[in-house]
Amino acid sequence: MVLRRSEVLKVLSMKDEIATVEEAFREKGMNAVQMPPKQYLFLEGGDLRAMPAYLPRLGIAGVKVVNVHPGNRERGLPSVMAVIELVDPYTGRPLAIVDGTEITAYRTGAASAVATKYLSRDDSSKLCIVGAGAQSRRQLEAIVEVRDIRKVFAYDVVRAAAEGLVRYAESMGRNLSAEVADATRECVESADVLVTATPAKAPVILNDWVKPGTHINAIGADAPGKEELDPAILLRSKIVVDDYEQTIHSGEINVPISKGILRKDQIYGELGEIVAGKKPGRTSRDEVTVFDSTGVGILDVATAFSVMRAAGARGLGLTVSELGL
Repeated sequence: MVLRRSEVLKVLSMKDEIATVEEAFREKGMNAVQMPPKQYLFLEGGDLRAMPAYLPRLGIAGVKVVNVHPGNRERGLPSVMAVIELVDPYTGRPLAIVDGTEITAYRTGAASAVATKYLSRDDSSKLCIVGAGAQSRRQLEAIVEVRDIRKVFAYDVVRAAAEGLVRYAESMGRNLSAEVADATRECVESADVLVTATPAKAPVILNDWVKPGTHINAIGADAPGKEELDPAILLRSKIVVDDYEQTIHSGEINVPISKGILRKDQIYGELGEIVAGKKPGRTSRDEVTVFDSTGVGILDVATAFSVMRAAGARGLGLTVSELGL
């Protein structure tokens, strides 16, 4: 089956996506997946990544190839574009080639939602999003599914982008109050839940701005050398990662670890361990929690498999047999 972006969008829903992502994290927490760290090719304007994954108990296997080119917004192109191939784990036969651009966006938002569910305070009602690119909308859509968010603050160095996110929040039909923050600090100091979604290579969030009890989804640092948070935030936080090995080399923690500021043993655990019940999530109202999200292949192939089944049931896409494969 070949599925184009328009067909993928017909069957994707954030509520279902959160359930799919939570199940995939649970499988990882039970040590029931194969997932090597993503491989990088560093290109002129960005990078290209290969992300293979196998979930044996769910019978799902495949690989995603995805780019990240931060300058694409000025070119009228998505910063992130992807293709996912699914294969039969028993024969290796191709099952589907799926446009992975929207899947990447949805699963990234859903991963933050799962982390927010387990790591934020139950009564969290104020959401701050720093970095109002395309991913910011998926973050918003996902987090309001797991917490009763009433107030949204948006900040971006391009004010028009933040204004666009505010308009989107107000259009969602959830009675959200939304406003553009004039400065990063203003946005962060108001937050119960903070999302950082920038391509920064130096901290944009300072320790003094983060109040006790805040939960942070740090999703922008997804390659070596990137970081968004003041390391002092990490040193006082419960740090939860999506994949231990991958985040050490390319997540929010990669720079402070490489500089000796943070030790590997200061990482609390993986989100999958919490979802699987092996470790507790938030244990006090005042602790600061950080989810270091680099993006993991199990979420991509699990989502692509769900999309393939839903699309097949609706008669969407071109079948692999029609391609002669």
